[in-house]
Formats: sequence, structure tokens, C-alpha cells
Amino acid sequence: MAVKKKIATDAERIQSDIKQFHENVGEVKVTPDTEDVIELARRYCKDTEYFLAKKDYVTAFGCINYAHGLIDAYRKKWRE
Repeated sequence: MAVKKKIATDAERIQSDIKQFHENVGEVKVTPDTEDVIELARRYCKDTEYFLAKKDYVTAFGCINYAHGLIDAYRKKWRE
């Protein structure tokens, strides 16, 4: 008998991405060089929450992915 996996809804997936963003942003060292980009990423995360509340999942998903991309660039830099 096959085990059925629960497939996350769009809203659940985006909420998970928001949670992951908050965890990841804490790994970035805030410096004069990074603060503007970190703030921009946080604003994209806030936009994600706005669009999620409006059930505009496509735009919300785009915003959170952009926020992750901004933060990931710095996370990678600090690991090297």
C-alpha cells in the first residue's frame, strides 16, 4: 500500500517560505554594506504577507523568492 504524501497548498508553501526567510535573514551580518539590501529583502517579505492575505499567491511567491535571493547572496558571501 502506497503512503500518500500531503501536498502543501499554495498558502502553506508561502507561509513556510516566510518562516524560512526569517530564519535565514538572522544569519546575515548587518553592516553598513548590507543594511540597505537586508531592509529591501524585509520589505519584500512584508509584501509577501500582504499578497498572501489577498490570496494573490503568484505575486506573493514572486516576492518571497526575490527576498530569499537577496539574502542568499549575502549568506553565501559570509560563509566563504
